[in-house]
Amino acid sequence: MNMPLLDNDVLRSFIAIAEHGTFTSAAKAVHRTPSALSMQIKQLEQNLGKTLFIREPRRVSLTAEGEVLLDYGRRLLRLNEEAVQHFLAPTLEGKVGIGTSDDVGTRILPDVLAEFARSYPAVLVDVVVGSSKQNLARLDAGELDMTLVTVADEGRIPRGEVVHEEPLVWAGREGSSAYQRSPLPIAMAHEGCAWRRMTLRALDRAGIPYRIAYTCEHCSGQEAAMLADLAVAPFPQSLIRPPLKEVAGDTLPQIGLYQLALVRRGSNPLNDALASHVKEAFQGLR
Repeated sequence: MNMPLLDNDVLRSFIAIAEHGTFTSAAKAVHRTPSALSMQIKQLEQNLGKTLFIREPRRVSLTAEGEVLLDYGRRLLRLNEEAVQHFLAPTLEGKVGIGTSDDVGTRILPDVLAEFARSYPAVLVDVVVGSSKQNLARLDAGELDMTLVTVADEGRIPRGEVVHEEPLVWAGREGSSAYQRSPLPIAMAHEGCAWRRMTLRALDRAGIPYRIAYTCEHCSGQEAAMLADLAVAPFPQSLIRPPLKEVAGDTLPQIGLYQLALVRRGSNPLNDALASHVKEAFQGLR
């Protein structure tokens, strides 16, 4: 049986539509006409025998099958780029240092670095895990080439390029009763953490009594407090994994959106390559 092959140009169009939400905006991004994109998607849907988009008057959204293809499409394009770089891109050698917070450093960055190592095996990457404040100081001192920093939803990005944004939500253990206690027990990082500021501000605005029951700079410590049902904690929605879950209670206020910004000390082929891998990884989380 001759199975249809997925064309890279069609995948780029498909991903652009999924990310922009309209054929018109996507067409500008890929330098094609909306009608050309519409024909591509129609043929793609016919080849796969699946409907990929829900068409609405002002925008389109992905079906369940479309969500699956989006993940495959991004991986296929990355693999294609990796293969081409292997043969055509100039060999990069040297060392690059990146700073990160504990949550990103243990959950997202390892996959990014594994893919980067396959593309650039001669490059050494040094990773420093610490708070945003600590890593910005290291960057300014010349000890790092770039760092990921957490930014609260205060309407301003002091430095860097925003690479990710998502809700900060309440998390706790499956079957947790901690969120029902008063004062509310919470697990937090130390002073200076953007998550801490956002969370305490939300609780103060809602007039909810609380106590900081557990303090730790690392997410593993906050997870330990939640697993023991000692407290609930603010957590990025995408990083919650069983046996933890998002805790929804009528008394718990919305915390808000948090952002991650990539701050760089300079631009060169080595830094640009790692920064590109980091940004692509966060695009895959959206």
